Amino acid sequence: MSDVIAPVAPKNSVLPALKRGAREYALLSSLLVIMVFFQIATNGALLQPLNLTNLVLQNSYIVVMALGMLMVIVCGHIDLSVGSIVGVIGAIAAVLMVQYRLDFVTVSLLCLLVGGLIGAAQGYWVAFWGMPSFIVTLGGMLIFRGATIAISEGKSIGPFPEGFVSLSAGFLPDPFDGQTLRITSIILGLLVVACFVIVEWRARRRVLKAGAVPVSVPVFLLKNGTLGALIVAFCYLLATYRGLPSVLIIMSLLIGIYTFIMNRTVIGRWIYAVGGNLKAAKLSGINTARVTFFTFVNMGVLAAVAGLIFAARLNSATPRAGSGFELDVIAAVFIGGASASGGVGKVVGVVIGAFIMGVLNNGMSIMGIGVDYQQMIKGAVLLAAVFVDVYQKNKA
Repeated sequence: MSDVIAPVAPKNSVLPALKRGAREYALLSSLLVIMVFFQIATNGALLQPLNLTNLVLQNSYIVVMALGMLMVIVCGHIDLSVGSIVGVIGAIAAVLMVQYRLDFVTVSLLCLLVGGLIGAAQGYWVAFWGMPSFIVTLGGMLIFRGATIAISEGKSIGPFPEGFVSLSAGFLPDPFDGQTLRITSIILGLLVVACFVIVEWRARRRVLKAGAVPVSVPVFLLKNGTLGALIVAFCYLLATYRGLPSVLIIMSLLIGIYTFIMNRTVIGRWIYAVGGNLKAAKLSGINTARVTFFTFVNMGVLAAVAGLIFAARLNSATPRAGSGFELDVIAAVFIGGASASGGVGKVVGVVIGAFIMGVLNNGMSIMGIGVDYQQMIKGAVLLAAVFVDVYQKNKA
């Protein structure tokens, strides 16, 4: 008697799509797991509105610099000087506003110009002379740290004008005059979710139009529904305190702008091309030196923005401002999925990576874990992120 082969049940097409979606959002899942752990370990202190506000204020300048560092690393380079640029920009702003009494708008514009010039000075040697970015920016780190001490004369300078301080310490005004709930913050959260869903839906339609297979509708709804719920919940918690910090608005605008630049513009495609394969990029007609130069100029400007935000938060400029920031920024980029060899990295991943570092710092501080162990744990997380990148490359 011949063997009868039982019919194989068709596989559910939703499961592979769910697996793809899980891989795409593994980083976000990691952040959520870390937050849940510290929420339990701190007896609910992590997600208190006041602590969430502090978390945003403490990590805003790291996120801003990580956007620029992403471009530099994707292009195949690195910038070790960003922390020192933060310090020197804060010192320049303090001297101009406190000692020379210039208005903060003029000072801010001048500081952005100085940041761009610093980035151009470093990018010139890397892009047009072929000097290793590690050496150039290591020299810049030492030079600008010394300049910070020299400009501030080794002492703190402050306080700043109220308008400048509101750059980091201010909150979005609420026309509805909510006493216990800032209605404007919730409305803005809903608008952000709506814009995000529209952008994602249009991206899905473009995939369909190109003849490719997009994620299934259930997975699309699950991903965007989860993200939308998280954004609304985050805005609601902040709305129960003082609303959305003004620096969060600045940070969100920059995230949107740089997401568009990296995903939808020619310069973004050039940056990925240069980092992915330098020789192929040259053969295809890309001016690789100019692209590299641009990434360093951009990094200088964003470091200046971070320097202004940090100085406004402290309401003074200190000689040690920005010390060690470059380590947190670089760690955020690599944890966010950027490749150490260049050519790979996304803005969303970098932002999540920055907040993973921020939640680790904040949660361990609430738990009373010493700085020594905090540094060890953060170092282990960074090594794990780079290991995953190397493992995936070797597996491919």
